[in-house]
Amino acid sequence: MLIGEVARRSGVSARMLRHYESLGLMRPSGRTGSGYREYSGEDIRRIFHIESLRSLGLSLREIGRALDDPGFTPSALVDDLIRQTRDRIAAETELLTRLRRIDAADPAGWEDVLQVVAFLQALGSQSAATRQRAALSSVDEAPVPVEALVEAVLRETEPNVAGALRWALARSGDGGTALLAEGLGSPVAAVRERAVRSLAEMPGDEATARLRDALANPDVVVRGHAAVTLGTRGVADAVPALVHMIVEGRNDTDAADALSMLASDTATADQIATRLVDRLAHDTTEASARVRLTQALADIPGSTASCALVELSHDGDRAVALTAAYLLQLRDAR
Repeated sequence: MLIGEVARRSGVSARMLRHYESLGLMRPSGRTGSGYREYSGEDIRRIFHIESLRSLGLSLREIGRALDDPGFTPSALVDDLIRQTRDRIAAETELLTRLRRIDAADPAGWEDVLQVVAFLQALGSQSAATRQRAALSSVDEAPVPVEALVEAVLRETEPNVAGALRWALARSGDGGTALLAEGLGSPVAAVRERAVRSLAEMPGDEATARLRDALANPDVVVRGHAAVTLGTRGVADAVPALVHMIVEGRNDTDAADALSMLASDTATADQIATRLVDRLAHDTTEASARVRLTQALADIPGSTASCALVELSHDGDRAVALTAAYLLQLRDAR
């Protein structure tokens, strides 16, 4: 079979077949009387073997070794190809992510593109100071890629840098809210905490709605941050979680402060006082928790809280009684 027919049947160009021959990868078995290359069935099989190995990413030099070295074992080479392919995919994925973030920033010109690239590089720096400067920079000339900020804040372990990143996210709009909410479902506890702390600093109704959803999160830390933030925002849905935090002794001071902020009107104040008293009367409530619940009544206005403190001043638990009596004195002095 002549070279033109071989090229047509194999899909390998005549030029490439000559290139293979020049490298010693293959040689036609014979020549015609006119000197034309003539390929046998075995030659064609070798061509298909070469093309098959090329499809796996082997270099022509590696293909030559694989076909001609009787002692060649493919396992090591295949393992190396797997590693190289993974590295290449990782690099391409990183490039794709960077390009998508630049595109999401909607740059107006190349100057904007360069600013976004510099910003992304700074966020990924090994230097905490560089990362912090990047977060604090306004980047007014080009929009900040919010997805990159969210990714950075969820992985940041340096407290000062994390604070700067949360600040940057809060001023970037609500575009990162949904991404932060996804972080609440991370299998890593530290990431979940960073996500809820960042959400707590995000303004707007969407962030509040995400925090309200977080009240049902299985992570007690997430629930606690969400409850305290919602309490300071006047969301009454947080009351049960805040009271539970006081009972458990987890950030009970912050929880009590949030309850006092919620108790801005008489009806809500009476509801909070009633819930605190109910927990005080619960059989399973420990002595230390009863003291904390009594202390939480201090800044709850209204007659329900006052009447409860009067009754608690005669409580059988001396610590509770003394605490209630002291709080009554403070209320009378106001």
